[in-house]
Amino acid sequence: MAKKLLLQALAQYEKSSLALPEEAETIKRFVRFVQETPDCFGRPAGGHVTSSAWIVDHTGTKALLTHHRKLNRWLQLGGHNDGDSDCAAVAVKEGWEESGIEGLKLFKPEIFDIDIHPLPNACAFHYDVRYILQAPEGAKYVISDESHDLAWVPVREVQNFSKQRSVLRMQEKWLDLF
Repeated sequence: MAKKLLLQALAQYEKSSLALPEEAETIKRFVRFVQETPDCFGRPAGGHVTSSAWIVDHTGTKALLTHHRKLNRWLQLGGHNDGDSDCAAVAVKEGWEESGIEGLKLFKPEIFDIDIHPLPNACAFHYDVRYILQAPEGAKYVISDESHDLAWVPVREVQNFSKQRSVLRMQEKWLDLF
């Protein structure tokens, strides 16, 4: 049942205006992985589902990025599902754990973006499901052990922090949506 909900969400995403033509093969690969991997929400050796958050401020004009400690790059916040099949709930939990921001809310319950990326120094992949979260007015973040830094970045300037195609794709999608 848990896989079925993610597969339905991926099918809905594929039909949505948020899914870009460049993501067609990624969607197929993601669906195949979920269908064929018994413990896709755990941490099987070949790869696993992760959930991330494109966090925007209350005005929607700034995105919260983390300078990831292990990867030494500016990215969206997120993490491992560790057996939890509710990807949206994991994205909210990870957003809170990594930012300390109370009151993060799903902007929309649907998938905002997906990505498959290799883990450095490992023969595994993260199959990442991304959601939009909105912070309440006056939100203050706290830097966790997983980050060198956090920053509210004007969405139109995200490219000055990150050159990661998947982060820039979320920037583009947000600008088109918002």
